[in-house]
Amino acid sequence: MTAVLEVKDLHVSVGDNEILKGVSLTVRQGEVHALMGPNGSGKSTMAYAIAGHPHYQVTSGDILFNGQSILDLEPDERAKLGIFLAFQYPVAIPGVSFANFLRAAVSSVRGYKDRARAEVAQGGKREIGSELMPMREFRKELLAKMDRFNVDRSFAQRYLNDGFSGGEKKRGEVLQMAMLEPKIAILDESDSGLDIDALRVVADGINKLVADGMGALLITHYQRILNYVKPDKVSIFYKGRVVLTGGPELAHVLEEKGYGWVEKELAVEPA
Repeated sequence: MTAVLEVKDLHVSVGDNEILKGVSLTVRQGEVHALMGPNGSGKSTMAYAIAGHPHYQVTSGDILFNGQSILDLEPDERAKLGIFLAFQYPVAIPGVSFANFLRAAVSSVRGYKDRARAEVAQGGKREIGSELMPMREFRKELLAKMDRFNVDRSFAQRYLNDGFSGGEKKRGEVLQMAMLEPKIAILDESDSGLDIDALRVVADGINKLVADGMGALLITHYQRILNYVKPDKVSIFYKGRVVLTGGPELAHVLEEKGYGWVEKELAVEPA
């Protein structure tokens, strides 16, 4: 079954400030949907709302995954369904190695903890480490995916994002997606702060994951990353709404004419 993420007439507020004002869009597994908009338009707010961040209050509308509302699900439950959020600014966690973080995340998403609890409920004994993916199995998969996605093997022992360059942080997020195998990923400005070589590596990773069947909502300001990751759809996000959706050519129009064209030509009402 092809996974489908649907955002329907979504309104989201932070405190008394309404940020999203009726957003509707669809992302399908195996497709790239690019979302382009200026700073402050609400793109990241939508990404966090989809992921289930408690700071963002959904006041009306719905978020559906395979036809079922996910508004009442916790962030970890959404992740287990197959939803992933790649952060614009990945957080550093000193003292936690990348490998240990990934092993815990993969074990949670794949349900190793739930299996261990089920075995105990059936009268079995829980072995030490039974809530985690077996180390030999995890290490074999991790090293294979590091090689495939051009991530240096030294990442495994480094503390998560601690002292990482911008490019290293984004490569690390590609590796997380490769290991967690989400059905739909929301990529919040994955091109932010990247030089051309890092951009190519990250884009190559995204392309491989989409070819493997992942769907991507690719949030960006610029056309640049779309030279390497070809979108199936492009939507323009402006002042808390999706104001226009079209094919890949729409990104070129926007790059040529700028965001001022959106308000002037599309008669977008002021916020």
